[in-house]
Amino acid sequence: MTRLRYAAWKASGPDLAVLDGWIAQAAARTPSAMPRAVAFAHWANLYNALTLKVVLQRYPVRSIRDIRSTGVGLDPRQFIGPWRTRLVTVEGRPLSLDDIEHEIMRPTFRDPRVHYAVNCASIGCPNLWPRAWRAATLERELDAAAAAFVNHPRGATVLADGRLRVSSLYAWFREDFGGSDAGVVTHLRRHATAALAARLAAGTPAIAENAYDWALNDGSTAA
Repeated sequence: MTRLRYAAWKASGPDLAVLDGWIAQAAARTPSAMPRAVAFAHWANLYNALTLKVVLQRYPVRSIRDIRSTGVGLDPRQFIGPWRTRLVTVEGRPLSLDDIEHEIMRPTFRDPRVHYAVNCASIGCPNLWPRAWRAATLERELDAAAAAFVNHPRGATVLADGRLRVSSLYAWFREDFGGSDAGVVTHLRRHATAALAARLAAGTPAIAENAYDWALNDGSTAA
């Protein structure tokens, strides 16, 4: 899985400045006038850059969920992560991470691969793609990102009794994956390797449980 060296990034003033500069340039663009693939890449890249900035500002943290949202009044979700804080203004609209994902990307694009494109800085999340998303390669790379997650135990595991343990993503956003266990399995088959597809082929396996690891995807101590 992809890990980031947050400590080294936070210690580098030039790298922090590049991130801030990129976010400012992205915020000044007009995604409502962009072609679909360009807009998808724009929003996913902006979401990921903002997530990185939020974590870097508070690093060291054990989990992104240790960072509270601010400026949101009595919203109870402020205590479980930074997703409600309005971080950027695009086309005159102040936006939070939740706004970008749930009010823009999911309803606009209606593509379950949104969940493989945006990254929540956690081990349980699909990998942070190693390059910025680009319209020219978007379809191919979204499929690659989906396959990388689906075929990793974080995405789906066939248990000894033939039932499935899946990422909690498929429970939280069930409606994006067909709205049922059968819909989730159909999605998994679409991106499964031959080995996993063979194990999913006999009927529709029941989903026994779901899991998610909220630990920070921190590679700062890696050699």
